[in-house]
Amino acid sequence: MEYTHPFDNPQGQFYLLKNALGQISLWPENCALPAGWRIVAEPRAHSDCVAWLEQQGGALHPAAFARGTLS
Repeated sequence: MEYTHPFDNPQGQFYLLKNALGQISLWPENCALPAGWRIVAEPRAHSDCVAWLEQQGGALHPAAFARGTLS
């Protein structure tokens, strides 16, 4: 299957990043890291990222959503 965006690559390797608001993001290893985010896990397969998140008790939701403060 072809993909057109690095975030859609099923064989891609992804960093797990975190920002100052506590938000977590999967980020393709072949893309420049965005300003204001720090690496919390080195590149790994998407399924391994999901497993890591589950082990850490995290999710890919905005921090405000996770706290129930999103309007």
